[in-house]
Amino acid sequence: MIELIIQQRRRDLGSFEVGRVLPFAQRRMIGPYIFFDRMGPKDIAPGLPREADVRPHPHIGLSTITYLFEGEIMHRDSVGSEQAVRPGEVNWMTAGRGITHSERFEELRAKGGLFDGIQAWVALPDGREEMDPGFWHYPSAALPALDGDGVVGRLIAGSLAGVQSPVRIDSPQFYVHWQLRAGARTSLPSEYSERAVYVASGVVDVDGQRVEPGSMAVLAPGKAATISAHGDAVVMALGGEPVGTRYIDWNFVSSSPERIDQARADWAAGRMKLPDLDNGEFIPLPPKLGAKPEPMS
Repeated sequence: MIELIIQQRRRDLGSFEVGRVLPFAQRRMIGPYIFFDRMGPKDIAPGLPREADVRPHPHIGLSTITYLFEGEIMHRDSVGSEQAVRPGEVNWMTAGRGITHSERFEELRAKGGLFDGIQAWVALPDGREEMDPGFWHYPSAALPALDGDGVVGRLIAGSLAGVQSPVRIDSPQFYVHWQLRAGARTSLPSEYSERAVYVASGVVDVDGQRVEPGSMAVLAPGKAATISAHGDAVVMALGGEPVGTRYIDWNFVSSSPERIDQARADWAAGRMKLPDLDNGEFIPLPPKLGAKPEPMS
C-alpha cells in the first residue's frame, strides 16, 4: 500500500536539469536514504562548458552513491581516487569525518551524448558518522541479478530476498535497479520497515495505484508490494532501517548541529584537503539558509 507519492522538483542547472525527490517536506528520509536526485536525462552536445562540472566540495556523515543509466562522470577525491563511473556501475564514497571530491563531465565534453542517472546519499548510523573516509568502485558484473519473467534487475547495495550485494554498507538497507517489459511485474518484499519505489521511466502500478515517471511512491510497512508495468519501465527501489534524526546543511549530514557548524568552519578556513588530482578550484561555502541545520528523520 502506498502512503505517499512524492513528485520530483525539477531544477535547471544550466547545462542540464536535476529532479530532487529527497528530502521532501512530508518525508525527509527513507530508511537511511536522505537525498535522492535524478540527473537528466539530457542529450548533451560536444563542448559542454566547464562550468557544468561539479568542482571540489566537501561532505561529512554520509555515503554517496552515483549510479548512471547513460553517460559518464569522472570522480576525483581527497583519499586519492580517480575513477570514471559508467552505466550500471557503482561509485560508493563514504565521507565519514570528512572527504572532498569533484565530478567532471570530461567524456561528454569531448564526445557529447546522453546523460542520465541518480545520485543518492545514505546517512551514516550512530558510531559510524566519524569513520575514516573511503571510496569503492564496483563494475556492473559484480552486482547480483534479480531477474524474473520480463524483468531484469540489479541489486545495487544491501540485501533483498536473500540476495546480498558486494557493495560496502554501514547499516541495514537495500537499493535496486529494475527494468520491466510491458505487462511484467515484480514483488518488493516487506523485510524493511521503510521502502520506496521511484519510477525513472514508463508508468507502473504499485499495489494497483498508478505511479507516473519522476515520482517516488513511499510504501506502508509490513506487506510485500507488487510493481506492474503498463509499458516498458525502469524503476529504482530503496529503503532500509532508520538511523535516527539527522541534520542536513549544504553537503553536510550529522546527528549533531554543532558538528555541521564545525564542518562549515573547517571548509571556510581551508582545513579540508582538496583532491590531489583536482585541487585548482573549489566551491565556496554558501550562506546558511537558517539559524540551524534542518532536522530529518
